Amino acid sequence: MSEGFAEGTSPDQVSGEVTQSELIEINEAEEIDEVLSLTADLQRLQAEYANYRKRVERDREVTRDRAVADVMMELIPVLDDLERARGHGELEGGFKAVAEQLERLSAKFGLERFGDAGVEFNPAIHEALTHSVSEDVETTTAIEILQPGYRLKERTLRPARVAVADPA
Repeated sequence: MSEGFAEGTSPDQVSGEVTQSELIEINEAEEIDEVLSLTADLQRLQAEYANYRKRVERDREVTRDRAVADVMMELIPVLDDLERARGHGELEGGFKAVAEQLERLSAKFGLERFGDAGVEFNPAIHEALTHSVSEDVETTTAIEILQPGYRLKERTLRPARVAVADPA
């Protein structure tokens, strides 16, 4: 054993220099830290990208729904005209087939017609055009549907236009 050195130490360690094995350990530790840091960055980027894709998909769906709603809003007066023509017996032959096809197409895109006489008046889905008092009702009631309402999914495009009666 060398004189003046503790057991298991070399002259290089005593003089403050780092041994080759210690350098290798330091390098490996630094490489592990770098790999962990890069892995964390990659995971963060993957999560950001997944969130971005979800946001883009939601935005596309909202844009599609708005476009469909805009088209359906423009079709509502046409559907009203078709219903009036049907009521007057003027919807015959080829025009009847076209009208039915247009109604099926609008239903395919989710346009739903609503409004029934005799139901309780709901200002969220009804628009009162006339008002009267009646002994026949117990609550404010839509007694006549003057024009049906339309909704697309849960969104009301046009409220049902109704005649309303209050209890006497």
